Amino acid sequence: MPIEHDISEWTTVIGAQDLINLFDDVTLIVVDCRFSLADLNEGRVAFEAGHIPGARYAHLDDDLSGKIVPGMTGRHPLPDPEIMTETIGRWGISNASQVVVYDSAGGAIAARLWWILNWLGHERVAVLDGGWQQWLKKGYPTTSHVSTYETTQFSGRPDPSLVMTAIQMLEILDDDSWNVIDARAAVRYRGEEEPLDPVAGHIPGALSFPFKENIGDDGLFLLKERLEDRFAPITQAVISSNDASRVVNYCGSGVTGAHNILAMKHSGMAMPRLYAGSWSEWITDPSRPVATGEE
Repeated sequence: MPIEHDISEWTTVIGAQDLINLFDDVTLIVVDCRFSLADLNEGRVAFEAGHIPGARYAHLDDDLSGKIVPGMTGRHPLPDPEIMTETIGRWGISNASQVVVYDSAGGAIAARLWWILNWLGHERVAVLDGGWQQWLKKGYPTTSHVSTYETTQFSGRPDPSLVMTAIQMLEILDDDSWNVIDARAAVRYRGEEEPLDPVAGHIPGALSFPFKENIGDDGLFLLKERLEDRFAPITQAVISSNDASRVVNYCGSGVTGAHNILAMKHSGMAMPRLYAGSWSEWITDPSRPVATGEE
């Protein structure tokens, strides 16, 4: 017999078995966030070929990002809050919904929508642990049928305390009471490789915590105890200052930085901040300092 769960508990990560147990709950909304930087239409094609029954599709560029302004924004600026709330409503998500988001990249893209919903004040959203691959591995149902659903009213207001701007990042560069976390691969952090942006390196003072290390070899999030160990230096800084808002995550364009935020919150930490413009915005102004190598 399926175990009944209080849907209010699903605010970070949810297992495939727990998701299947929620299928009879009328408040459940599932969103497919599969996406590839190498082929911008790949995720949508994959969704149409097969997805979790009832899922909606969210495209990183079209739905989860705002307009790029050359020389000013990064590659995936935050969407306009009013447009985003309308989009969320079109997906049938209301303020009462339990949302589950997934992708095929270990949560790298799904975490963006998880963060956006939290930014807009909706905390009842979780990322499917192991994503699409885990769902298939479990042999759970899939469909190529694209469901129709009614538009709902979603009311959201962005929380400015969860976001950092480039100006604010400049202001804290020499302030040791802040912890700035870089979610990109270590070789990009050190400036040894840069496959996406025209300048290599990192924001001075940032610490390297590649988001992929939140995931084990099995494709699942590390156990909470291991995540606690991974982020122990950051957690201790938060405890000493009693202020998680002095932890800032960034990445290349503000997407995978949300993965570290998800992992931190899943480990028990309070919600840190996101420098949403991230590296691709930082380097649009050549006067902003750049560091390379290890800190």
